[in-house]
Amino acid sequence: MKNVTVIGAGIVGICSALSLTQAGARVRLIDRDLPGQGASFGNAGVISPWSIIPQSMPGVWKNIPRWLLDPNGPVSIKLSHLPRLLPWTMKFLSNARMDRVHATITAMETLNHSNVELYRAHLAGTGHENLIQDSYYVHAFRNADNARLNALEYSLRQERGAQLERIGAKHLQELEPALTKEFKAAILIKDQGRATSPGKIGEVLADKFRALGGIIERTDVHTLQSNEGAWQIITSTGTLNADNLVLSAGAWSADLLRPLGIKIPMQAERGYHAMFENPGLTLNHSIMDVDHKCVASSMDGGLRVAGQAEFANINAPESSAKAHRMSKLARKMVPDLPDTPPTTWMGVRPSLPDSLPCIGAVPGMENLYAAFGHSHYGLMMAPKTGRLISDIVMNKPINDDISPFRVDRFN
Repeated sequence: MKNVTVIGAGIVGICSALSLTQAGARVRLIDRDLPGQGASFGNAGVISPWSIIPQSMPGVWKNIPRWLLDPNGPVSIKLSHLPRLLPWTMKFLSNARMDRVHATITAMETLNHSNVELYRAHLAGTGHENLIQDSYYVHAFRNADNARLNALEYSLRQERGAQLERIGAKHLQELEPALTKEFKAAILIKDQGRATSPGKIGEVLADKFRALGGIIERTDVHTLQSNEGAWQIITSTGTLNADNLVLSAGAWSADLLRPLGIKIPMQAERGYHAMFENPGLTLNHSIMDVDHKCVASSMDGGLRVAGQAEFANINAPESSAKAHRMSKLARKMVPDLPDTPPTTWMGVRPSLPDSLPCIGAVPGMENLYAAFGHSHYGLMMAPKTGRLISDIVMNKPINDDISPFRVDRFN
């Protein structure tokens, strides 16, 4: 029986540990936080097989100045962080060529096309199957002329088989009565799922992992050291030994690899949400405000609006202004929200410049495997990433092309 240690108890790490355990490995999962409390904990809960459009698209450079100058814009940068961000930005923009876009879409489709079914398989028999609900992904527009099915991102989805529909203001109000009447049209992306509590999914799958014999340890990982084909993990509570090591530590993964001579162009991209408890109204689907690039969804704990891409040092404190922005945008989308202030949250996304994660063996490092860098897509890509990592570590045949996810692709 193979012994495997997974570093990182976010949703990607949990799905990896669970798949490995189901494949017959003896697995230990370690993280400083409780299971499922990483970046995916606070997202908008969209589980979309059709989230296959990369962040870097043709013409995106034209939007960056406008986004940065708009106090309510979806992107912000700490000025002190700008020198570190510029090289990443150049790599990001180089992926906006159409040949790269098509290749990236194919790779994203590999990880996302079966995500709803894979989550339902993981949750089957747990008593929490209702954590995944059928849903549309509603892209709502204030300017009806901008809601065009022939726009590039929608055309690319339809080429891959997505079922889309454009609706006007009247139909949108019938579908989602709680939305502001400022929205004049919407594009529905069908055959979706949504999580009613991303954090709860992590907890439930962690409990399933434990029930299958998995071990979870809470400790802060400081350093990784190779030891004749095995690994030593230096933590805040001592040294742990691992025969096989899966690194799924999100935005902290690059820092753990750097002392080993492995450089990954990762940025810590911070996202925020506002959660309104007992709002007295419900959204039936996941709703994106296309103008402000934020997403609203009703969840078990209330109504959540999530978004923002803030580039800053990984350990920089939370911005109260960004948290307040999410509350303000929530009320612009759903005007009848209660006057009581929402709870807010900030999480750090591990963003790579090509919108793809690193998955697979780390070149030159025996028995070290990568499962990190999922950017905005961690919740969606987690179950397939777990399946792939399990097959790789357990030396099983892989029917998918995983070359786009190789760790050394940036060299």
